[in-house]
Amino acid sequence: MKKVKVIVERGTDGKFSANMDCYDFDFGLSGFGNSAKEALLDFYECYEEAKKMNALEGKETPVLEFDFEYDVSSFLNYYSGILSKSGLEKVTGISQKQLWHYSSGTKRPKPKTREKIQTGLRQFANDLSQVAFID
Repeated sequence: MKKVKVIVERGTDGKFSANMDCYDFDFGLSGFGNSAKEALLDFYECYEEAKKMNALEGKETPVLEFDFEYDVSSFLNYYSGILSKSGLEKVTGISQKQLWHYSSGTKRPKPKTREKIQTGLRQFANDLSQVAFID
């Protein structure tokens, strides 16, 4: 299984894309949509279509593991049904108002702010990974 990077981002037109780095392959994969979720679903559909096309041509499609990297807007859009702006404010220290701007794509966070968001989310994920319940 080969691991490949997939960039998920919001374009200047407000649409979302998911594009695979394809330097090691003779094909590329892309997905597009009105949301990050739509773009990822389209991306996976593209992968399935590539497998079918390669099979028809007698080619083998490698089994790929995808490593997704998001711009802040796409991440907030994709996880909006799970992570509330209020919760994200507590985890990251970034105000809900700013998070709304980033989520909508009207503003882009500066590198220092992007790092603050990423650090807060990673700490939260680490905290969650250590949860254990007792009887």
